[in-house]
Amino acid sequence: MIQGMETNERYERNIGALTPPEQKLLMTRRVAIAGCGGLGCYAAEFLARAGLGHLTLIDGDTFAASNLNRQLYSRETNLGKSKAHEAGEMLLKIRSDLSIDVHDVFLNDENAGKLLQGHDLIIDALDSVKSRLLLERIASVLGIAIVHGAVKEWSVQVSTIFPGDNTLSTLYPAAGEFDKPSVLSFTPAFCASLQASEAVKVLLNKENILRKKLLIADLKNNYLDIIEL
Repeated sequence: MIQGMETNERYERNIGALTPPEQKLLMTRRVAIAGCGGLGCYAAEFLARAGLGHLTLIDGDTFAASNLNRQLYSRETNLGKSKAHEAGEMLLKIRSDLSIDVHDVFLNDENAGKLLQGHDLIIDALDSVKSRLLLERIASVLGIAIVHGAVKEWSVQVSTIFPGDNTLSTLYPAAGEFDKPSVLSFTPAFCASLQASEAVKVLLNKENILRKKLLIADLKNNYLDIIEL
């Protein structure tokens, strides 16, 4: 805790949008972030600032120069360093009281169950179809909901997936992989904002979540729609 900073003062601007009991409940919740790149770091910071109790960061990748255009914690001074560890250090500068676990690994069949168990929610910030389908399968076995997000150029998509929904299997049939898409600096931030909003609603048992729905947005043409799945 920062010297002289009371919890009530830190979160006083949350109250109104959230009730005091909801704020206290949020501080007990645990979220795993699968992927600490363009989406994951924004989502992690939004949730940390909102008052989430615990974050687990999972990513085996390191920062490269091509990440500088859009990834929140990518800097010229940390190229080649672990995305997960760099994110963890930055988040603790924002929230010294944040409970956080950092795993500098890629999710796979052997480690996913152990890494994801014990969480209330998972943020899908991955960039691989194979990894996303693995995430959905393991989360379903563990009984954990996922907030999915994906970006391309000016566009985003977001959906909330409960165990057994198989939404990612519907969106990404079979095993095809996509080429690395063009992505602008603000597109991941917009998508992660929607993911963080969905996460808070799920964690606090609020209504109007995107379950069995796909929110799509085209920032270039100022278009947004929700598709029933």
